[in-house]
Amino acid sequence: MSKLLIKNGRVIDPLSNTDRVMDILVDGNRIIKMEASIPGNDCEVIDARDKLVFPGLIDMHVHLREPGYEHKETIESGTRSAAAGGFTTVVCMPNTNPVIDNPAMMEYIKLKAEKEGHVRVKVVAAITKGSKGEELSPMGEMAGYGAVAFSDDGKPVTSSILMKRAMEYASMWDVPIISHCEDLDLRGDGLMNEGEMSTILGMRGIPSAAEEVMVARDIALARYTGCRLHIAHISTGYSVEMVRHAKAEGVQVTAEATPHHFSLSDRAVDGYSSMTKVNPPLRTEADVEAVKKGLADGTIDVIATDHAPHHRDDKEVEYSLAAFGISGLETAVSLAVTNLLKPGVLTPLQMAERMSLAPAQILKIDGGYLKEGGPADITIIDPDCEVVVDAEKFASKGRNTPFGGMKLWGKVTHTIVDGKIK
Repeated sequence: MSKLLIKNGRVIDPLSNTDRVMDILVDGNRIIKMEASIPGNDCEVIDARDKLVFPGLIDMHVHLREPGYEHKETIESGTRSAAAGGFTTVVCMPNTNPVIDNPAMMEYIKLKAEKEGHVRVKVVAAITKGSKGEELSPMGEMAGYGAVAFSDDGKPVTSSILMKRAMEYASMWDVPIISHCEDLDLRGDGLMNEGEMSTILGMRGIPSAAEEVMVARDIALARYTGCRLHIAHISTGYSVEMVRHAKAEGVQVTAEATPHHFSLSDRAVDGYSSMTKVNPPLRTEADVEAVKKGLADGTIDVIATDHAPHHRDDKEVEYSLAAFGISGLETAVSLAVTNLLKPGVLTPLQMAERMSLAPAQILKIDGGYLKEGGPADITIIDPDCEVVVDAEKFASKGRNTPFGGMKLWGKVTHTIVDGKIK
């Protein structure tokens, strides 16, 4: 039985601005019919009554850790986690070992994902060889081989002249640069956001300026080169304001925010749980509100998880020794529903755009929409289902989350990739 019928769902398509109850008929890997009522003869039927039917979610910032760090995550476990979280496509970052800085490494990821992946996998290639910030990688070859973006994610490109050259090359193929905006000198050996909470807790701080000076630099370079720039995991109010201003001036800049940066402030660090240690750090409550406002008005285009799974040994240590990062794929939808959808910060159409259409458009991936003839990548969400986060039940190898035990709204009931329920 190859046909799949989704009945009575509230279909949300940000591309056509559709928000209405209807049925969707899938045959093979394509949507063949979308109407008010479709008979369910010879079909597998999903009753989506009172549920949101989104285009398949796309996470454009994921660390799959393979090759090199398979004790933290693998392509198999990471994509299984993505399917559990409602994502039909994930985009893996290049900070593996070895770094994804040549076509051979891209081929490895491609073949491994085809063999073991549960969802689609796209690749971000490194800007510099070995992500060392010294010499450009063969960007043209990798663009031709299907790299959807370039980034040294996890490491900033500290040399302005090297970043300028990278942007000039990337613009030749109209491939975006994804920037990890961080001044390492300003960050120093900081552990959390520098401010009132770091003073109270006696922790070394990371100033907001460590992010903001690099956002300013990269916007200036994007304006100069005409390159498409994407700011990863934006976290401060001033960074959001700079992106807003740059967009108004016509600079080709987009930005993403993570669920933890719109859900938690640096007050969550009280108690010294290493699960709250993330880079960029959790910021002030004012910054959290600025991120929400940026998501609401479209200054911030994308919700991306920055899924950073770690082994227990990397997290169950004192705060100063713990690794930065949160395992985010399986809590993203619930955090978005709880903190954005339910309070009215975003409408369902806006949520679908931030989590599906916008990343597809930025990376030029065929997805992010629901229409007849389109790909059968679909995510079904029950926004009124209460869930309790249990990290021990994660499909990911990484159980590092500050949300364990929290009651949230919103559950992914079905993830459909290529017409198949995952």
